[in-house]
Amino acid sequence: MSLIRRDPVLTTDEAIEYLKISKPTFLKYVHLGRIKAIKAGKGWRILQSELNRFLRGEVSPEATSGPSASAA
Repeated sequence: MSLIRRDPVLTTDEAIEYLKISKPTFLKYVHLGRIKAIKAGKGWRILQSELNRFLRGEVSPEATSGPSASAA
């Protein structure tokens, strides 16, 4: 028995269903860096733990180090 807990990888459609948001909103959050995702073919792949982090309101480290974050 493995002690490592697997983190499910979700497709774009699974992620928008999980978050209960529209596809354009999901893609906007990905492009803004609010949700970390990997482009795979024509779609995106997202770890479920990343969606849980987003739902908790935690900020992605990449989102805080962007140009708009340093302009303040």
